Amino acid sequence: MAKLITAKTITDRRGSLSVLEREIGFVIKRVFYIYDVLGSRGGHAHHKTKLCLICLGGSCEITITTKQSTQTYTLDNPTKCLILEPSDYHTMQKFSKNATLLALASETYDANDYITEVPNG
Repeated sequence: MAKLITAKTITDRRGSLSVLEREIGFVIKRVFYIYDVLGSRGGHAHHKTKLCLICLGGSCEITITTKQSTQTYTLDNPTKCLILEPSDYHTMQKFSKNATLLALASETYDANDYITEVPNG
């Protein structure tokens, strides 16, 4: 199941710096970001890929559906990091204007890794 973590953040008079090293639980093999969103994104799970989602600016909601439950997370601060397991069927929606969602992935892109069926509870 998905879990929300807080990035280690150092703040001083110059601003803030957030760091993710060992906290996400996987080696990053792919980085992508989503912006200028007019509808919803995602709508799938994975066979292998784990994700770490961070809304760098603005806000968005991530709905996670598993066989056991459905839960929605609001990402509205760049220190909030949502870690997704491969089986977490995820949909990203309600993007605010100028929102940018950063995704760190454990695997490189593979079309065969995607599961588009919604889990049945």
